[in-house]
Amino acid sequence: MKKTGAEVLWESLIQEGVDVMFGIPGGAVIPAFDAMLNYPKLRFILTRHEQGAAMMADGYARASGKVGVAIATSGPGATNLVTGIQVAYMDSSPVVFITGQVASNLLGTDAFQEIDMTGISLPITKHNFMITSPDEVARTVAEAFYIARSGRPGPVLIDFCKDAQVAKTENVDLPQISLLGYNPPLHAPQPKLERAAELIRAAKKPVIFAGHGVELSGATLEVQKFAERNNIPVAMTLLSLGSIPSSHPLSLGMMGMHGEAYCNLAIQNSDLIIALGMRFDDRVTGNLKTYAPGASKIHVDIDPTEINKIVMADVSLVGDIKTVLADIDPMVPNARHDDWLGQIAEWRKETDNRDIVAQPNNGKLHVPQIISEIWKATKGEALVATDVGQHQMWAAQYYQPERPRSFITSGGAGSMGFGLPAAIGAKVAMPDREVWAIVGDGGFQMTQMDLITAVHQKVEIKIALMNNHFLGMVRQWQEFFFEKRYSSVQLRNPDFGKIAEAHGAGYRRIDKAGEIQAAIEFARKTPGPVLLDFQVEQEEAVYPMVPTGADLHQMIRRPTQAKKA
Repeated sequence: MKKTGAEVLWESLIQEGVDVMFGIPGGAVIPAFDAMLNYPKLRFILTRHEQGAAMMADGYARASGKVGVAIATSGPGATNLVTGIQVAYMDSSPVVFITGQVASNLLGTDAFQEIDMTGISLPITKHNFMITSPDEVARTVAEAFYIARSGRPGPVLIDFCKDAQVAKTENVDLPQISLLGYNPPLHAPQPKLERAAELIRAAKKPVIFAGHGVELSGATLEVQKFAERNNIPVAMTLLSLGSIPSSHPLSLGMMGMHGEAYCNLAIQNSDLIIALGMRFDDRVTGNLKTYAPGASKIHVDIDPTEINKIVMADVSLVGDIKTVLADIDPMVPNARHDDWLGQIAEWRKETDNRDIVAQPNNGKLHVPQIISEIWKATKGEALVATDVGQHQMWAAQYYQPERPRSFITSGGAGSMGFGLPAAIGAKVAMPDREVWAIVGDGGFQMTQMDLITAVHQKVEIKIALMNNHFLGMVRQWQEFFFEKRYSSVQLRNPDFGKIAEAHGAGYRRIDKAGEIQAAIEFARKTPGPVLLDFQVEQEEAVYPMVPTGADLHQMIRRPTQAKKA
C-alpha cells in the first residue's frame, strides 16, 4: 500500500517509541501536521516559541533517557531551534529535530521561508539529513534515531521538503540499521586495562570523576559500586550531579569554578584521577599548568576525540563506561583509603564553616537558603531544571539530588532561558516525579511565554524565581574583576504576579526568610504550575569562585565567613 511521506514519518516515529513531540507548525510542514491527525497515539505539545520546543525536547530526553523530538517549519521556525540544538549538542543530549523545507524544485531559489538548515546546523549536530523524496523517509528516520541514541548521544536534524511530505511511496517498512564506519567502541584494549588497574592498585589518594557520560552510559550503579569496593571518593561535574546519591559518604559534590572547596582541594592533592565520561573543560580545570600536578590520569570515554584533547591521559580507555568498569573491576582488589578520606573530611569541615546556610538567620532572602529549603522539603527526590547564572551554581551546590537524571541544566552552551522549557519537557517525560524549575529573573524572561504551555497542557511544574533585578553572574564578574563598574546588568522587571495571573498559574511573592517554607508548601499543594517570586538579595556573590586562568586551589572564598572560620 502506498503512503505519503508524511504518513511514513509518523509511523516511523511510532515504531521508534516516540509518544510525544514539541513544536510549532507552519507552511512548510502543513502536510505533515494534517497527516498527524490520523495518528492519535502521538501527542503534540504546541509551544509558544521554537526555542522552547527544542529545550522541552531536550529536557524530555535528559529526564527519560529516550530520544526527544522537536518539530518546526522552514525559515525562521527552523532557525529559532538553533540555540536549543546547540544546547543539546554541547551536552550530548539525544534529540531529533524535524524541520520543514520548501519543495525540492525550489531549493536554492531563495523561495519564501527557504533557509539552508542543513548548512546552518552542520557544526552543532551529530549528523543531519535532507529528505527530497518520500522513498527516503523510513530509512532516514531510522538512521537519525540510531545515530542520536548510540555511542556518544547527540542531536540529529531532518530537513523535510514539502513535496516529499505529499508524494507517495511503497517504502514504508522501518529498516534494520547498520552504518558502515560507525561502530562506537564498547571494550578498551586489554593491555590498557591492565595498566589502569596497576595505577588504581598503587594509588593512595585517588579520586573518581563522574561526568555526564556516567548517566548517558547507564553506569551510575556500576560507578557507585566500584567506588565503594575501592573506597574512592567521587567528584561530579555539573551535568552529572545525582549520578551517585548526594548523601553518599563518598560523594564530593561538584568540582570546578564554583565547585565545593574540599572537592577542588582533593583534586589538587590527589595522586590518581579516574575520569569517567567527562571532557576536562575550562570550568573544571582552571590553570592547566598547575592542574592536579601529582596525579596520574586514567580517562574513560566512548568518544576518542575527547581523549588527550585538553588534559593528557596516562592511560586512555576508549569504550563504554559500563563495559570498561565491568572489564577492569576483577583486576582491582578491594582497597581502603581511610587516611585520604580523613584529610578530605577535614577540608569539608572548613568549607562547612563558611557556608552561608550555617550562619545565623539575618531575615534577608539568600538564594542558597531558598534552594536548601526546597531540597529539604523534597528530600532530594525532586527533578530540578535550572536556567544559567548565579542561581544555577547555587542550585548545583545546595540542591543535592539523590537520583540520576534529576539535575537538568545547560552546561556547555550555558543558555539562559533553559530552565522553564526543560522543566516542562522533564515533567512530560516523568509525570510521577515532582519537578522544580529554578530560574533567574533574566533567563525567565527569555522563555516565559511558555508558561502558558505548561498551563494549557496541565504540566504541573513549580517555578522558583530568584528575583534580584540583575543579570547576576555578569554583575558578579563586573564586581570582582571590573572594579564594580556595572554596565547593562540592572533589570527593570515586570510584575510577575500579573504575568502569572494572566497565564492562569499560581503565584506567591516572598519578601522575607521567614516566608520561605510556607511558600514552598503552598507551591507543592497547589495544582498546576506555580510561580514563587523570591525577592532575593541583589548583590550577593557565588562562592567559592576560581577566577579564569587561576589555579584550581586558588579559590575566592566568602570573605566575611572566612574571618569567622
